[in-house]
Amino acid sequence: MHARPYNFSAGPALLPETVLREAAAEMLDWHGSGLGVMEMSHRGPEFGRILEAAESDLRMLLSIPPAFRVLFMQGGGLGQNAIVPLNLSRGGAIDVVVTGAWSAKSLKEAARYGDVRAVANTAASGHRSIPAPSGWAVRPDASYVHVCTNETIHGVEFHELPDLRALGCDAPLVIDCSSHVASRPIDWSRVGLAFAGAQKNIGPAGLTLVIVHESLLGHALPACPSVFDYAAVAEAKSMLNTPPTWGIYVAGLVFKWLLAQREGGLEGLAAVEARNIRKAALLYDAIDRSQLYVNDVDPAARSRMNVPFRLRDESLNARFLATASERGLVQLKGHKSVGGMRASIYNAMPVEGVLALVDHLRDFEARHG
Repeated sequence: MHARPYNFSAGPALLPETVLREAAAEMLDWHGSGLGVMEMSHRGPEFGRILEAAESDLRMLLSIPPAFRVLFMQGGGLGQNAIVPLNLSRGGAIDVVVTGAWSAKSLKEAARYGDVRAVANTAASGHRSIPAPSGWAVRPDASYVHVCTNETIHGVEFHELPDLRALGCDAPLVIDCSSHVASRPIDWSRVGLAFAGAQKNIGPAGLTLVIVHESLLGHALPACPSVFDYAAVAEAKSMLNTPPTWGIYVAGLVFKWLLAQREGGLEGLAAVEARNIRKAALLYDAIDRSQLYVNDVDPAARSRMNVPFRLRDESLNARFLATASERGLVQLKGHKSVGGMRASIYNAMPVEGVLALVDHLRDFEARHG
């Protein structure tokens, strides 16, 4: 068995082992300062270097254009479900594409701040696909259009971002990319704002990334708390209040780790995406070839990060999880709202972990299928 369990948790999720070891080595003394990062003043020169490097590396990793501001905030994705409409809605129309549990939460929360409408909703079919943008009933006066580009619970992913201009819509596209951020490139020409909780693919819980076009700053509702006003946070360079210093530090280590990745002659994010495609293909192929396991998601919309599946004989669920744990494969139980199983195979999950899960799927089916 692998020295550490292969952790398939949907979040908080596994981190690269090299990052954990580096953070552990620097716990008491960051770069000879005599202080750990959690003890530093966020306004001191040491943390200033950490913050500057994290933003610089993130910009390089995701090819973020200069016109976008990078904000390091708190409150998670659920917090942004309120903070986005407080900043962008101007009290007007908000259009949401509902493709799973998280975009449904976004719809409900945004209703507190504007005139909200689900312009497409896949609930009737069990959130198993991505609706074609040509069928979205986007309103001409929408202040923004919200999509969750990867639904962690239902396992559906936008493999291409919608081009709202092709739909005759001038509203900015807001993407909640929490569960697949930094797993693939982002087409910034189609995005107005992207947000992501860190605890799935970037770092520890407590940090939230917001990447927002500067043209969208300065329109917060009067009721918006100043600490959530994007313009104020941008002006203060994410220092309006004490930022999540430890989360930013660990995220910075992860960004460096991602930039250093290599796969088949590719580097950085291209290498990361190629590896993620390979891992997902291995797992989906094993499920599709099986007579015991099934994934109900439209193959064109299957998530590379979160792979839900179920056993046709659900009386075997507990035994499947127990034998998986014995093999060092943990956190495979599906979300309570949908049941079954779920394997989250984020950037830090090595190919070997996916292969170990595939071996377990086959061995378990051979004994119980």
